[in-house]
Order: sequence, then structure tokens, then C-alpha cells
Amino acid sequence: MLTIDYGRIENWRGLRVLDLGCGKGRHSFEAMKRGAHVVALDLDQKSLREVAAMGAAIKEEGGAAVEAALQSVRADALALPFASQSFDVVIASEVLEHIPKDTAAMNEIARVLAPGGTVVVSVPRRWPEKVCWMLSEEYHAGDGGHVRIYSVNELRTKLGTAGLRELYRHHAHALHAPYWWLKCALDRNGNSNGNSPGGGSWPTRAYHGLLVWDMTHRMSPLQPLERVLNPVMGKSLVVYARKEAATK
Repeated sequence: MLTIDYGRIENWRGLRVLDLGCGKGRHSFEAMKRGAHVVALDLDQKSLREVAAMGAAIKEEGGAAVEAALQSVRADALALPFASQSFDVVIASEVLEHIPKDTAAMNEIARVLAPGGTVVVSVPRRWPEKVCWMLSEEYHAGDGGHVRIYSVNELRTKLGTAGLRELYRHHAHALHAPYWWLKCALDRNGNSNGNSPGGGSWPTRAYHGLLVWDMTHRMSPLQPLERVLNPVMGKSLVVYARKEAATK
């Protein structure tokens, strides 16, 4: 399940890409398949081991361009262990809403991004996220939960202050919004945190099964439906921005 639109960047071959908060590596793998040199960064060592193993398997099976590479690194978004201007693209998908000092993280992103480079940030969309917060305290107050709800203007302003100028934005994953509403409403005694999909009550499990079926069937009729619904109720806000040349 990809949140960002890779077509927004014309040629990934040879690009230096940082996947900040890579999780299970979905965006890292796609960038690598397109020929990028990827650094998958996260705090979770177990996830990083899995990402490294899967990246090696993709490369061994010929699923990525010859020049592609993937490296996994454990580090904090507030203190990235890279020299300034190290990357052409930085991806930060569903990460900033977890970080109390988000402006510091954006400054670090701008620091390691080369002038003219692109950052792609996705965060939960404001109104679907507000529904989750109203339905479940655990969703945003639990360990690793969401610490803020972004508006478009807030995200744009904070990125701009870091020297990252918005180019384009869209919404994604409309069909995932009802899943999280169900999970927050019906699974209050379970873990409704945004990092833990699956499980819970039977309506939640049934809807999750439908989403998995949709993601694994290329001709699913739900995919064109989601594209129609994304502008209205897409769960994620995705912003593409460029680093201004004057940013240090």
C-alpha cells in the first residue's frame, strides 16, 4: 500500500533517497525497485532487520535495477546521522504526527536534503483524524500515538519555515478511514493506536480483510472507487515540497 505518488518524480534511477520512519519498508522497496539508492531509517530495530532482509531478497531475485541499493539505519529523526545535503529525496510518510518536536524534525529533513531536492510528507487528514480522536483516547494518547492533528495550512507553514516550498498535494486511502473509525469505536479495550492494524472486533477484522483483499488484487473494483473518494475522505494528506536553494 503506497501513500505517495512515485510518478511525481520523473526518474528515480540513481537518486539518493531517505525513507524517514520506514516502518515495514513499503516506500523504501518501491524506490529501490525504481533504481534509487535508499536509506531506510527507523527506531525499531526489528523492523529494520526485516526491511534489510526483504531488500536483499528483492535485489537477489532481480526485482530492482542493478544500480539500486538499500541500507537500513537506526536513528532518531531529530538527530539524523548524515551530512548536510546527503539526499535528493526524503520520504516521511505517517511520521510527523508522532513527533512532539515536529519542527525540529522538519529542520533536520531540510538539512540533509540537497538544494532543489524533494520531500514527500504524509500525515493523517484533519477531519477523519478528528473522528478517530473523538472515538478513542487510546488512539492518540497511547504509547507511540498521534500527538497532533495537522491542518493543511499548519503543515504548509511549518514546511515553509524549514525552507521547504509546497509544490503539490493530494489525499490518499479513503477506504482506510472507515476502518480506523470502526477500530476506534469498537476496540477501545484493545490497541487502537495507528501503528497496530488488524485484530479487534469482528466488524473491524472483516473490514480489514476487505482492505487486504483490495490491496492484493490489481483489478479490484474498490480501487477506482477509492480514487473518486480520496478528495472527499482520504485518510492521508500528502504534500510534495522542494528545498529552497538558500536553506542550510
